[in-house]
Amino acid sequence: MENMQYAEELVREFLVFRGFTATLQSFESELATDVGRGFQVDKLLDLIFAAYVPRFQADKLLALFGFLRQCLSSASTEAALLASLSRLEVAVMRYYIVHAVRSGRRDKVLEFFGASGNDLMRKDQDWTPWFAMPYVKNPSSDPQFRVYFSKEWYEALRVAVRNFFDEIFNGTHILWNCKNTISRLKKEIKQLNSKLAQLQALLEEKEAQLRRLRSHAASAMDAGIARSSSSTLSSGVLDENIVSSQDNQDTHDDATRNPGDRVLAQDLVDAAKAKVNLESLARPSAHVTTSLSVCGDNGAGGSSLMLQDGTFETGREVEGEEEFPEVNVDFQETFLGHTSPITRCRFSASGNNIASASMDGTVRIWTYDSSTSASRNATIYCGAEIMSLDWECKSDRLLLIGTADGGIKAWNVDAKRVVCDLNTTEAFPSVLDLKCSPVEPIFVSAAASRHVSGHIDDTSFASLTVWNMKTWKAMTVLPLGEDPPAITSLCFNHNGKILAASATDGMIHMFDMSAGLQITGWPAHDCGISSILFGADETSIFSLGTDGKVLEWSLQKQGHVLWSINSKSSIHVRHEMALDANGRRLFVTSGSARIRSWAGGLRTLPHSASVTTVDWHSTLPIFLTGSVDNSVRVTSIL
Repeated sequence: MENMQYAEELVREFLVFRGFTATLQSFESELATDVGRGFQVDKLLDLIFAAYVPRFQADKLLALFGFLRQCLSSASTEAALLASLSRLEVAVMRYYIVHAVRSGRRDKVLEFFGASGNDLMRKDQDWTPWFAMPYVKNPSSDPQFRVYFSKEWYEALRVAVRNFFDEIFNGTHILWNCKNTISRLKKEIKQLNSKLAQLQALLEEKEAQLRRLRSHAASAMDAGIARSSSSTLSSGVLDENIVSSQDNQDTHDDATRNPGDRVLAQDLVDAAKAKVNLESLARPSAHVTTSLSVCGDNGAGGSSLMLQDGTFETGREVEGEEEFPEVNVDFQETFLGHTSPITRCRFSASGNNIASASMDGTVRIWTYDSSTSASRNATIYCGAEIMSLDWECKSDRLLLIGTADGGIKAWNVDAKRVVCDLNTTEAFPSVLDLKCSPVEPIFVSAAASRHVSGHIDDTSFASLTVWNMKTWKAMTVLPLGEDPPAITSLCFNHNGKILAASATDGMIHMFDMSAGLQITGWPAHDCGISSILFGADETSIFSLGTDGKVLEWSLQKQGHVLWSINSKSSIHVRHEMALDANGRRLFVTSGSARIRSWAGGLRTLPHSASVTTVDWHSTLPIFLTGSVDNSVRVTSIL
């Protein structure tokens, strides 16, 4: 049929998005044996009379007829068909009761009336005598029920159901509804795309006006600073991202020589910068890149910046940051309980508690809110560098700690003790990452054969182990092939069905957790990958390379890059990124840190040294930053 293939693709996309991989495999298997490629009425009859009724699945019978009624009600359907469906539903449910009585399962009749009796009485008063059926000694000989126990009535019912299904399916009543729905959705998508294009154009115009106003205001206040900023932007941003031909360079030189032309060149710079908007999120640009996060170790310390555009150098003071206003901070708290550089910090699932780890092997649990009880506050001594932290998602009571000597500790914050102390195999002593399933009581550990403090060793091998959090036993080892490069970062989707993993060879691996198998993978970077995250709607995935390059990959079109940033960074150093709950701000470390806000460019308050780890609150606009200066900061923004 005309829209059959399209409908099948919609089903596939839905199953992949929800992570129902077992259902997807069954769906593909049934499609492969579907010779007729059409509606199969016989299978529906078998479902009713050979499955639901004999197994006493009254709830599924009612759900099936409810679905059919919904389809016919939303379509341009004759009233006669809806009336026929109602009569058939009554007849099938009465056959269900007759079958239960004949099978000696009067308890199923009472169960059915207990669950659906009120609805039946509201629809049809003719059901009143049927409530006495379980108490009639021999209903098959009762004049009121005798006909329903006859073979002729049953055969007539099957014929009626068959004819009805033939009418609504092969008569294209439901199919016509599907076609109308598809056409309506396509029209709505077209209207939304048109509206989005208008909003993008308006946003570009407003951003360009804002940039010009800021530039002119800065020029009026300090001509010297304006000339310095213009020079930095012209030689830095334009040379790397916008100016790609000698003609553009000549134009820039002329603008430098002529004061009138210099103003025009500055306007062009402002317009080019303002063009980085929603369109840059939808597809990568060949000339204008958006800097997600880059900061250098400089005399001023590690700063944080919400950037909208531009690629900046690292390792020295960034010129031109004065264009960005400082973020409006609601409050900021600094925790100074550590005595060595911070390696990891994580909010608990509820966001009430924070776990932070340092290179000296200590983990501290604390709270930033004075109204929250401090009863969970503790210091945990692990005896080795902390490589990974993760909170158990449901109870908010367990903290998992992975160390550089192969240890995995489970700390109960209420009991204030280690409830389990696991160890990886001797061949894989370094636990680079830990991730708890958001649904099941399991977690996955990514262990590596070698580790250099603070760095990623691209010569080490990987082991991915799934652990049961009830028995604290290893369940399975996920397949990675022979001598696989080390896995650096893990991420579950929302229902825990899919696990994403990034490796030191630049590969992204995707695993079906119910089957324990790898379902896909692709080369994402030319270098190792430090961090990986699912996008907010889980139709894309972000990857951060050790070179500082950030890519957003489509999960609907494998291997397709939706968006990319190229920021310079230190090769082989472990970096992190964190996405806020709304999916609008991405926080990335690269020896220092900046936040790239999709709403605009803003600077955050700096640490006194480079930032090493980041995390966002699960629901609030609050983020964590841990630094080489031994401090952890909690910042709430307006």
